[in-house]
Amino acid sequence: MEAALAAAEAEAGAIDFEVWVTEKADALVRFAYVLTGDVTLAEDAVQDALTTACARWAKVSRADDPEAYVKRMVVNAHISWWRRFRRREAPTPEPVRSTSPTPDGTAARADAEAVWELCKTLPDRQRAAVVLRFYEDLSYAEIGVLLNCAEATARSHVHRALGVLKSTLSKEGAEDA
Repeated sequence: MEAALAAAEAEAGAIDFEVWVTEKADALVRFAYVLTGDVTLAEDAVQDALTTACARWAKVSRADDPEAYVKRMVVNAHISWWRRFRRREAPTPEPVRSTSPTPDGTAARADAEAVWELCKTLPDRQRAAVVLRFYEDLSYAEIGVLLNCAEATARSHVHRALGVLKSTLSKEGAEDA
């Protein structure tokens, strides 16, 4: 009798997990893409996080904010990946800027893609901090919690990343003139 009750509770938990994933999967992949800058890495990070979350769903579902809990798992999965492969370098091409006006919004899209290409050149922790600050609109304290660092360190990551981006854009502007 108790075994049947435990099995029913486990099945109910699995259903809740499946429903939750159905509702949140796309948002998690978008979040991971912005974090990683790569579709494949984003999907892998989300898959790793959801695999872990499924195994611990009873604990995760009792959290104050299960989505934030799983996002932290996505960040951790990505950090684990880049720690393993940190020594590999992947050069990225220079962003191509369009100078012709296009009324259909492709110029805005090209600018957005150029910004993402620049963000891909940032070190992983700085890129993660920028994404969490400006895409997810998190406070520095929340970023510190997600990146497992002090609030001041989170501020430093964002500040340094913005400095690098500003310097890069200034150099490109000087070269174009």
